[in-house]
Amino acid sequence: MPPGGRPLLAEDAQKLRYALNGSEDITVFVDGTVHRLPDQARDAVVDLLARFSRGEAVTVGSVAEMLTTSRAAELAGISHTYLRNLTDRGEIPVEYRGTHRRIRLADIMAWLDKQKKNSTADGVAHHGRDDASEGS
Repeated sequence: MPPGGRPLLAEDAQKLRYALNGSEDITVFVDGTVHRLPDQARDAVVDLLARFSRGEAVTVGSVAEMLTTSRAAELAGISHTYLRNLTDRGEIPVEYRGTHRRIRLADIMAWLDKQKKNSTADGVAHHGRDDASEGS
């Protein structure tokens, strides 16, 4: 249903059905600017509006991209076993689909970013110690 929990009025639903019949072009206006939707977005909007026109309840959400442990390990450049150990220790969040582990792409990217920052900080700290020892 549209926001507010009320179905479209029959007349509004009929107008929407008529407008969508055979429609291939969905154009939106945002702050007075015209935007033509890419095919995938257009298809989603048409599906959503068609459901509204039939009086159906609709819930819109997003789905995080979930990776297998093999794909996540490959992306991170680490072994599958090391990745499993990281998830066991809670360093990388994991979800289970049955007995299979799945890792959000955002979580593996955050872990990689953290590793990069730690590596940079370690290099700066090590370099600072070298400079101090040379001055002795």
